[in-house]
Amino acid sequence: MPVEGLAGEAALAPAQLSVEAVRARFARTLPWDPEASDEALAAPALRLRRAAVLVPLVERPDGLHVLLTKRTDHLSSHAGQISFPGGRAEELDSSPIETALREAEEEIGLHRRHVEIIGVLPEHVTISAYRVTPVVAIVTPPFALSADPGEVAEIFEVPLSFLMSGANHERRSVMLPEGQGRRTFYAMPYQDYFIWGATAAMLRNLYHFLRA
Repeated sequence: MPVEGLAGEAALAPAQLSVEAVRARFARTLPWDPEASDEALAAPALRLRRAAVLVPLVERPDGLHVLLTKRTDHLSSHAGQISFPGGRAEELDSSPIETALREAEEEIGLHRRHVEIIGVLPEHVTISAYRVTPVVAIVTPPFALSADPGEVAEIFEVPLSFLMSGANHERRSVMLPEGQGRRTFYAMPYQDYFIWGATAAMLRNLYHFLRA
């Protein structure tokens, strides 16, 4: 999956990435254009299952960091991939926000008392037939995390400033089997972590939203 190009948009200024600025942006209604991914365009149109993820923006002395997980290698789907904490909606969940909070507690032990929900991003449709709501939150330390060993192999953080720069958004593509054509996607490699697919697509829309 060679790099075919970079998105290349300018990095967001530090002032746009402060806790106050991000919180204020979600409190405002401004026009902006969400970016559709090849994954969403190729997904089946019917029978989409509901899901939600938490996009945790952690307050650190050097600025906001995005908390991510690496899935275990033995899972039947998306094994070893980088993702936000989250998952399928359950019948008792009152909203996508409740799904995201519940899943974050179950997967990584992030208690909701540390979480301030500030908004949601547009739904992302995955090739695996899920309609995912990204729920964005400010997370205030100190907090203790405990990964569910059945789902999460590792919990780590990436500086928001790294992810909010088009220079770090790589365009890649891969040929799919059985005549399904070529799929183009974004990747945001960071250290030893390969962030791509739905996670990268949702981060791209966070970037577009914050710079609008």
